[in-house]
Amino acid sequence: MTARQQERRAVVTGLGVVAPNGVGADAFWKATRQGVSVLDRISREGCGHLPLRVAGEVRDFDANIAIDGRFLVQTDRFTHYAMAAADLAVADAGFTPDENAPFGVGVVTAAGSGGGEFGQRELQQLWGEGPRFVGPYQSIAWFYAASTGQISIRGGFRGPCGVVASDEAGGLDALAHAARAVRRGTDAVVVGAAEAPLAPYSMVCQLGYPELSLGEDPERAYLPFSARAGGFVPAEGGAMLMVEDESAALRRGARVRAVLAGHGATFTGASRWEESREGLVRAIRTALDEARCSPEEIDVVFADAMGVPAADRAEAFALADALGTYAERVPVTAPKAGIGRAYCGAPPLDVAAAVLAMEDGILPPTPNVTDVCHDLALVTGHARPAELRTALVLSRGLMGSNAALVLRRGSGELR
Repeated sequence: MTARQQERRAVVTGLGVVAPNGVGADAFWKATRQGVSVLDRISREGCGHLPLRVAGEVRDFDANIAIDGRFLVQTDRFTHYAMAAADLAVADAGFTPDENAPFGVGVVTAAGSGGGEFGQRELQQLWGEGPRFVGPYQSIAWFYAASTGQISIRGGFRGPCGVVASDEAGGLDALAHAARAVRRGTDAVVVGAAEAPLAPYSMVCQLGYPELSLGEDPERAYLPFSARAGGFVPAEGGAMLMVEDESAALRRGARVRAVLAGHGATFTGASRWEESREGLVRAIRTALDEARCSPEEIDVVFADAMGVPAADRAEAFALADALGTYAERVPVTAPKAGIGRAYCGAPPLDVAAAVLAMEDGILPPTPNVTDVCHDLALVTGHARPAELRTALVLSRGLMGSNAALVLRRGSGELR
């Protein structure tokens, strides 16, 4: 890394959230800090006969209001969520693109499955009516890069754009891509992920995951770090963040909400949860080294929280390995237990929660979990006040990716 790149820090200036427990950062954070669980029986049409019963659905969202009609017909639900969240993040940051510098803003998103609902509809048209009835947007709406492309087109953002096509950990890797783009000279990046896996075709694909919970009781279907853990439940939605070069943000009078201080990533193979311990340790240590952060500086861990006994055990051991004896005292939380795992959208939601937790000085609880069977200081029951300066966010994917991100609390100043 050059001296110039070291001088450029990537900071978070805006948050945009579309989640099962609220649309907008304020609604999301209110429910998160209260430990509200919104997991419920899946209500989507065509899904009632499937064995997957419980998930986190985004209910308080009207795409017809949030998305321009001409973009709406070209895109799948996962892109609707991403576009709406991007709009919220840009507005939250008070960011206005410079028309004279269209290449100064980039876009990076992550996606694990693409537009399954749109694709299913068009395939049904193909087999039921014939090829003349397949819409022209089928070729782009399902694609992993659709959200990046549409956000870029709508916003006129012509800087470095990309997509991380990965498992869940890709949501953190996308933020690392944004931070590197900022260090290399880009002034701003709209970054994050949103997913929409609750459609019949998408759900059938997920039934092949042995980690998926088929529990029918919403309060018991997803219990990470519990003796009753029986898998995870999926969710839709996600979060987008406005990430900027700190100096550029301060020059325009933006509030620095957090610093993307360090990131690490590894790969240990699909469903090899025992091996994920070593991979997660390496990712954590890499992130700490990049952030120049000691284990004792971590004030809270937002856990991956797979809800699978072997995976939860590996994560608890990984924290002990990476943080040493301090791991027994550092608060650990998993707010996603109340909304489900939104695949690539899950880590950006955890990052948004971490930023808001540091700003408010509140440790949000892990909903529904009452019996912790691992050596973790898991926050359960109710939120707790705490001085939070540094957060560690963890993510692992079903296909074997591991990632860790260190966040520092921002100055919060308007200059």
